[in-house]
Amino acid sequence: MTFVQQGIGKALEIPPVALRTVAEALGDAPDNGRGDERCVSTVYRPRHPLDLREVLSPLARGGDGPGFRRMSDGAWATFRAPDGPVTLRISAHGEEVHATAWGAGAAWAIDGLPELLGDSDDWSALDVSASPLLTEVLRRNPGIRLSRNRRVFEMLVPSIIEQKVTCTEAWRSWRLLVRRHGTPAPGPAPDGMWVAPDASGWRHIPSWEWHAVGVGPQRAQAVVRASRVADALERTIAEPPETASSRLQSLPGVGAWTAAEVTARSHGDPDAVSVGDFHLAASVGTAIVGEPVDDDAMLELLEPWSGQRQRVLRLVALSGIRKPRRGPRITRQDHRWH
Repeated sequence: MTFVQQGIGKALEIPPVALRTVAEALGDAPDNGRGDERCVSTVYRPRHPLDLREVLSPLARGGDGPGFRRMSDGAWATFRAPDGPVTLRISAHGEEVHATAWGAGAAWAIDGLPELLGDSDDWSALDVSASPLLTEVLRRNPGIRLSRNRRVFEMLVPSIIEQKVTCTEAWRSWRLLVRRHGTPAPGPAPDGMWVAPDASGWRHIPSWEWHAVGVGPQRAQAVVRASRVADALERTIAEPPETASSRLQSLPGVGAWTAAEVTARSHGDPDAVSVGDFHLAASVGTAIVGEPVDDDAMLELLEPWSGQRQRVLRLVALSGIRKPRRGPRITRQDHRWH
């Protein structure tokens, strides 16, 4: 039997976990041979306008892949929850969001749905009136929110893989590793969806497997080192983003860029700035002052919005303004042949 949780988020101040507890008394869903197929559903009514696909977009890692699949009315996503694998289906229905989760982590996913959809992310104090461009972007996108997905190590692995290579290379490598070493997505997920390995799974990938998918030894070793302290990293979800960022940067191979990429997703960090990104500073400069700038100048431009810089960066991304393309593209590095 499917668990059905009928709630309206914080609009009625009904705690989702209490509703789920009542629903679980109904019984268990049948096992279809793909592990724990527990199924939990909810209906959530956000307190503010919500652009569902845009809020979930940071999970995409380059578009549709083993852990994320866009749909016309929402998306599918997979996570490695504390209780085990989970597949989450989220869809928009007018002012409501319908969500169903399958797998051992289903209850965890449903309990965290408001956070995932930015329920506690408050943009009301953000003043971008000094920039006509950002003011217009914000006006046209009232449904943008910062997602908080609560998975620190799971966000750290692809961020490490993305270091110092093109996005295309990194996403290809990450997808191959997830498909080879992850687990099939529970429930009726679309074909080709997988759940990323747990910390032990990442730790035991042979060195030649990393090499075969184009991940160099420095990045591979950084993932393995992080996997040894994955439990401690997960505990940072209860800490402020700046504390989590400091703890992440204490790991060899994890710098400011990587930590910001993680906390922006795991913690919904409103101030995360990926300093050192190849394109970011130039895009920010072009959007705000009409010309590319370097990292130091970008931080100066963002200083008036200290504490909310990630929100400003999301507006810059939504503006469609990108770093001007001049000169040849970056040469892709293929580590498989050396």
